[in-house]
Amino acid sequence: MRIGTHLISPPLVLAPMAGVTDKPFRLLCKRMGAGYAVSEMTTSDPRLWRTKKSLWRMEHTGEPDPIGVQIAGSDPQALAEAARYNVAHGAQIVDVNMGCPAKKVCGSWAGSALLQDEALVARILAAVVPAVEVPVTLKIRTGWNRDNRNGLRIARIAEDSGVAALAVHGRTRADMYEGDAEYETIAAIKASVSIPVFANGDVDTPQKARAVLNQTKADGLLIGRAAQGRPWIFREIAHYLATGELQAPPSADEVCTILSGHLEALYAFYGEESGVRIARKHLGWYAKDRPENAAFRSIVNRAETAGEQQRLTQEYFAALAGESRRPMPIAA
Repeated sequence: MRIGTHLISPPLVLAPMAGVTDKPFRLLCKRMGAGYAVSEMTTSDPRLWRTKKSLWRMEHTGEPDPIGVQIAGSDPQALAEAARYNVAHGAQIVDVNMGCPAKKVCGSWAGSALLQDEALVARILAAVVPAVEVPVTLKIRTGWNRDNRNGLRIARIAEDSGVAALAVHGRTRADMYEGDAEYETIAAIKASVSIPVFANGDVDTPQKARAVLNQTKADGLLIGRAAQGRPWIFREIAHYLATGELQAPPSADEVCTILSGHLEALYAFYGEESGVRIARKHLGWYAKDRPENAAFRSIVNRAETAGEQQRLTQEYFAALAGESRRPMPIAA
């Protein structure tokens, strides 16, 4: 499938997640089979564009095409200016966030809070779409709450505004991440518009991916939480969709190699001190379904240096693999 002129192949997208989909993780997921990855949410407030966090989020040097950046806010002209600014700094697709359910974001009348005001949604898209010459996409939920599911109307507003593609998380804002995703609502939205639609929510296995595509008729899938600690989910899903066969899960050795490379990329991108700190959550995700997770986290989270963090990580996975050899350093 395509977003504008950009081919998304396979049509499996790493969903934008604040504090997660930084450049090292986007690069890793693309190497692991994602057809496209969207940056963390960036603010439309120009006063914050030069902060360390924003500069990290807007760094795209060496990133494979297409480069997607998500912007958030509530003022149409500020969002239009944010779109222009990000395109000037490398964005090839601009995604507008109307899906984030976080209290802090919704409290500033951004993210999924915008779904409460359809007229404002229309004004925002009417300002952002013509502001840039790259495709503009939109991320939404099915509505603000279960009594106000207006995702279908929002989707039609988006199409009429010239939005190039739509991603739908199959929950309302009030649902947060609880309960089951509403695939029937995504199916209704897909049937009502002609632009590409990505289904999002609870896609955590290759079989579930196929079932969701069959049920919703969506053009592709947005995968978020299931990729945390499991970036190879993209290649697993792509293989299953292409062949109908399941790939063998990665061995402990391979997981160690992937994780060690990820850690090295974090150290290089953020510097050792910040990289070690940011790596801790990823280490927890990689180990969450493995033996002795709690014991591993209690030990590795005490590591203060990159060398110590790498050593503890490789020893843990070497033990899982039943190996007694001394782990060798692994470059990114």
